[in-house]
Amino acid sequence: MKEFEKLGAFYLGRVVDPPTGEVRDDLLLYDSRDLTTHAMCVGMTGSGKTGLCLSLLEEAGIDGIPAIAIDPKGDLPNLFLTFPELRPDDFRPWVDEAEATRHGMTTDDYARHVAGVWSKGLGDWGQDGSRIGRFRDGCELALFTPGSASGRPLRILGSLKAPGPGQADDPDATRDRVQGVVSGLLSLMGIDADPMRGREQILLSNLVEHAWGQGRDYTLAGLIADIQSPPFERLGVMDLETFFPSKDRFDLAMGLNALLASPGFSAWMQGEPLDVDRLFFNEQGKPRLSVISIAHLSERERMFFVSMLLNEIVAWVRSQPGTSSLRALLYMDEVFGYFPPTANPPSKAPMLTLLKQARAHGLGVVLATQNPVDLDYKGLSNMGTWFLGRLQTERDKARVLDGLEGASGSTGAAFDRGELDRMLSGLGKRVFLMNNVHDDRPEVFQTRWALSYLRGPLTREQVRELAVAGVAPDVSPAGGVAPEIERERGEAASQPPLDRPVLASGVDEWFADVMSHPAGGRLVYRPRLFGDAQLHYANARAGVDEWRSIRLAVPFSDPVPPDPWEGAEPADAALVPGEGPEAKAGFAALPPRAMRKTSYTTWGKRLKTALYRDHPLTLYYCRDLKLYSVPGQDEMAFQKLVRQKLRERRDIEVEKLRAKYAPRLATLKDRIQRARESLDKERSQHREQQLNTAISLGTTILGALFGRKTVSAGSIGRAASTARRAGRVGRERDDVERAVERLEQSSQKLEAMGQEFEEAVDELGTKWTFTEDRISELIVRPRKTDTTIDRVGLLWVPWYVGEDGKASPGWVRTVEEDPAQAV
Repeated sequence: MKEFEKLGAFYLGRVVDPPTGEVRDDLLLYDSRDLTTHAMCVGMTGSGKTGLCLSLLEEAGIDGIPAIAIDPKGDLPNLFLTFPELRPDDFRPWVDEAEATRHGMTTDDYARHVAGVWSKGLGDWGQDGSRIGRFRDGCELALFTPGSASGRPLRILGSLKAPGPGQADDPDATRDRVQGVVSGLLSLMGIDADPMRGREQILLSNLVEHAWGQGRDYTLAGLIADIQSPPFERLGVMDLETFFPSKDRFDLAMGLNALLASPGFSAWMQGEPLDVDRLFFNEQGKPRLSVISIAHLSERERMFFVSMLLNEIVAWVRSQPGTSSLRALLYMDEVFGYFPPTANPPSKAPMLTLLKQARAHGLGVVLATQNPVDLDYKGLSNMGTWFLGRLQTERDKARVLDGLEGASGSTGAAFDRGELDRMLSGLGKRVFLMNNVHDDRPEVFQTRWALSYLRGPLTREQVRELAVAGVAPDVSPAGGVAPEIERERGEAASQPPLDRPVLASGVDEWFADVMSHPAGGRLVYRPRLFGDAQLHYANARAGVDEWRSIRLAVPFSDPVPPDPWEGAEPADAALVPGEGPEAKAGFAALPPRAMRKTSYTTWGKRLKTALYRDHPLTLYYCRDLKLYSVPGQDEMAFQKLVRQKLRERRDIEVEKLRAKYAPRLATLKDRIQRARESLDKERSQHREQQLNTAISLGTTILGALFGRKTVSAGSIGRAASTARRAGRVGRERDDVERAVERLEQSSQKLEAMGQEFEEAVDELGTKWTFTEDRISELIVRPRKTDTTIDRVGLLWVPWYVGEDGKASPGWVRTVEEDPAQAV
């Protein structure tokens, strides 16, 4: 294992000696947990800011930490240009032909040149193609383009989804979310409404809050209708007509409808839903690095999208349990305009909320900008880590120092404005000053070579090429129609309707409610064997003791099989037994066995066996953590929980290692210091090399654990320097020889400690790294003795057959009849 592949440590570069500008061998390893107090990256164009931030995201991917990266400029799709084989043919489609011409090369030659440069650059920083493979294996890369089909479209507008359980209990959080959603929507319409005084903002906020208060998801179609006919008559103490006359409300509704009807608006209603959980994890529970490119959008559209996304992330954060470990990352490149110091765009309030509250839930926020004067000061004071590159003006430097002083004051960390000012003045390209409130002092470092090919901003066509080439996953819709439903659909369309059959006395008969009434169609009822029951699941080891209701509705076939319940899935929730059939409806043929009462008695007995056999409760179990899923938690959700718990346990073990090694390291440092004081001149080149090699090896390995929190690289460097000076008089003075011997013994112990630590690290890496075989299934079957069959009988299910001969379920409300479903 390489020195930088350690226990949640992000390898960002190598330490620079500020006075000389020399890049030392000491690695800059950043503790991933420090990102829970958020980070800011500031640097002018050409400072290397993009490379540093992409490296940060690459490290998160290697460590299995999911991330959402918002890209207003178009640089972040470079993360997809990662080629483990480093072949020229891999680079060839992405090199800039104009750049090749400027170098006097053909495109093929330039591709070979770039491949060579990347191979050498990675090698110089201790990396290779295998580390690129670790990045691609550690997370799934997904490229989203809201409002466009260039990458993976995101369905932003469709439903203003009501807060889920738990979220609705927080009125302040709900109000903030309503305000953010409405502000974003009005900004898309070109209306700059004051949240406190703008009547458009007040009306729409009250409408959304009213719908959400009833637990209803809102739609734009429903919102347009309610603007014209609100479900309330007063706003505040004034009647609605005085506050917002119907004529003006009609104009607002027309404006929203024009937006809805515009040709380009359909793109906002396509693709995957805006679901934060799905942006952080794929369907199998694997962490995602979701790059959301908004470079193609107009300024209004960008503001609208960012506001909607940030509000969704706030809601997601509040639904997560607390943790001190890093759970996920939110990164935004070029945050200028979204978090200004004076104005209040719709994106500002949710961003400030995240900076104040997200740390307790394990979400780290990382923002990047060229000009710190464009950012809100209150937000800057919530940033625990600052990565500072070359700045354009003295004003920028002063603002950065003010922000650092505020952040240090909020945590009680020491702050030396003069020293930081001097450090900032000497920064070069790819050289950054890192001020981390969790560390003892600021550090200057040079950024490592990025794993991704930094091609620069990609065009929309190139983004589409990534999707077509399969670098961005396929976006075709998943799922389908159950086979029995498809068969029933065909039978409903092909078989002529009959009169209602006569059943034997005692056969229970119900009719599912008809929800759809399409014009020009005929209603046909088809028979299903219906049963509902109460199941009791109990398992003391997993802490489960739960009762569940279940309904089955199995389409009849002729002849009826011996066990009609075999393989039956739970019935559609909309199939609820109602009062009676609608007039002028036809009926499908009913198998003779289904007309007899004795058949239902037999089927009722077999239902209990079928429920025990086919409807167990599936739980998931992690033996290493002694952790069980809760009933209803799917494998993906449990896998995410296990990943997080493993990371938390790993961090606890890291703290134990620190506590174990810190006193021993302090003792060795003290011994080396005493030996240093007795040496005043350098020794021979051979002896010097032996001692420095041992000290450097031990320091590098221990630095992976302790970083700058415990190991003083300066002290170790001074010890090595003293050892060089001491060697020249070693043959003349016995006390010097004894000092050298003590120094050598201490360095050997330091090296031994490093090897011991290396073994401990490898053991922890194996013990707390997630693998799929850590999760196993636990099948809990319902107790037969507790199973209660409530009823078994015949359920007539409505189907509509149109004039074109096609059949559609009559128990589902159609889009045509419910305009709210059209959005």
